[in-house]
Amino acid sequence: MEKRGYVYMMASGRNGTLYIGVTSDLLKRTWEHREGIADGFTKRYGCRTLVWFEAHDRIDDAIRREKQMKEWRRAWKLRQIEASNPDWQDLYPTLM
Repeated sequence: MEKRGYVYMMASGRNGTLYIGVTSDLLKRTWEHREGIADGFTKRYGCRTLVWFEAHDRIDDAIRREKQMKEWRRAWKLRQIEASNPDWQDLYPTLM
């Protein structure tokens, strides 16, 4: 059976730097970003707030969606966030 997948966006703050990623374990991966565990983009730019995510039944569908979204203009990404999270609340606590 194939794993479930998640596409997610982390932000440095409201209208700040955005990061789009994909994972099969959203809780663990978000925690890693928040804690600065892995060196890379999110640590360098302070993207520690989970502002949007989307669940997919199959990880390969999530990967396709992530690649598609990474080509979107910034305004489209902002609209995606604000459609479901207009106040840019940190969604991490809702995962537990």
